[in-house]
Amino acid sequence: MTRPEIQVQDHQSRVRPLTRAPAQSKVPLKRLFRVASVACGVQFGWALQLSLLTPYVQELGIPHAWASFVWLCGPMSGLLVQPLVGHMSDRCNSRFGRRRPFIVAGATSIIVAVLIIGFAADIGRMLGDKPESRPRAIVVFVLGFWLLDVANNMTQGPCRALLADLTGKDQRRTRIANAYFSLFMAVGNVLGFATGSYSGWYTIFPFTVTSSCSVNCANLKSAFLIAVIFIAFTTYMSFSAAQEQALSSSNRFAHTADGRPNESQHVEEAFLWELFGTFKYLTGPIRIILIVTALTWIGWFPFNLFDTDWMGREIYRGKPGEGNNYNIGVRMGSFGLMLNSVVLGLTSVVMEKLCKKLGSGLVWGISNILMSICFITMIIISFLADNMDFRDDLPPDGIVIAALVVFTVLGAPLAVTYSVPYAMIATRIEALGLGQGLAMGVLNLAIVIPQVVVSLGSGPLDELFGGGNSPSFAVATVAAFAGGLVAILALPRSYAQKPRAIV
Repeated sequence: MTRPEIQVQDHQSRVRPLTRAPAQSKVPLKRLFRVASVACGVQFGWALQLSLLTPYVQELGIPHAWASFVWLCGPMSGLLVQPLVGHMSDRCNSRFGRRRPFIVAGATSIIVAVLIIGFAADIGRMLGDKPESRPRAIVVFVLGFWLLDVANNMTQGPCRALLADLTGKDQRRTRIANAYFSLFMAVGNVLGFATGSYSGWYTIFPFTVTSSCSVNCANLKSAFLIAVIFIAFTTYMSFSAAQEQALSSSNRFAHTADGRPNESQHVEEAFLWELFGTFKYLTGPIRIILIVTALTWIGWFPFNLFDTDWMGREIYRGKPGEGNNYNIGVRMGSFGLMLNSVVLGLTSVVMEKLCKKLGSGLVWGISNILMSICFITMIIISFLADNMDFRDDLPPDGIVIAALVVFTVLGAPLAVTYSVPYAMIATRIEALGLGQGLAMGVLNLAIVIPQVVVSLGSGPLDELFGGGNSPSFAVATVAAFAGGLVAILALPRSYAQKPRAIV
């Protein structure tokens, strides 16, 4: 019995049948659970990045208005790296499987990157930095930061694609696998943000305190050393559970209309064409998914950039490197993100039942509306805090509690963002004749392009209106609300639909 084939028209109006890669049928849920565990380690490092690195950037001497430009590395690397890695993993014929070599390479790169970031101040001092000026440490930090985002994108795309490979056409198991992935992201977030909120790591790892690395720097360094151990453990758990089948050599060939094999020797040309040429074949629902994804991430990215900075700067009225208020606010923001991740995990557990009952389009739409309400609430809290008299130089408990509640509630829509779009794309993309790796890369374009726009505009926009974070949150409010309306009105209510073949 031959494998089913799907025909896709290429740019020279030829038709080539693409042979689907063999998928394991009925992979046990326990094994899917272990495969998804790598998300926990990756997200642990990402949580530290979100909670600690924007404040640390400013402590090194980079102004607030320029901090968002440092974060450009994430979307820029995602724009190129994740689709390229997805394309390459679709065609990889390693004896270890298609996805696992890229997952291991990405995890190893993450470990190298976090070590570079953690020791940036020490490396800068070795290269000639002075206590009052640390340009070399900034360069080392930015290089490590870029490597970390490249590695994150190199790891997460193949992870998602691997789960889609192992679940095949089974929509229910695809939903469950993505819920597992989201759950492990939540666990990684909880542990990462808890680690970031603790200020005493330097007492446990006293060797991290050096002449060029003070207590705050030593805490960050210690947290990243913990991340190294965690990432190594979860990567091993996932790698040992996947048991991928190697891609057979026959699947590496494209065929012309007369049936003659035409091996793709120009990987770069095939990659660029398949990535950007794919959009002409997208069905209406897939286009709507990409639009909602873009609007959703225009909402999320300002929050990801400035969450702990907002708590330290606007709630605690602190400034990086001046007094203790800013650092207290950053740690309180990390605690709020930990609560956020607890809600994310709980929501992930019920995601399957919730989407089955209400429909994924409605669930996604409601979550985006909730996001917009939370962001506008943050603007209101900023206004109230700015017009209040602080006792003992600390904000009133009511303001801090309100900020923590907003952080916590945002965990529910974040769970939807981490699971629903990927599940909807994975079950609709087969009609395009794409591998799941490249399919995740196409979805990633809808995530990273808005992030590039936000990174370029958020810092200057905030500076234009007084240096606070409220203007960026206002943009996030509008984008999230618009995405919610589009999802409710235009997305199918069913969690997945059987796609039509494209010929």
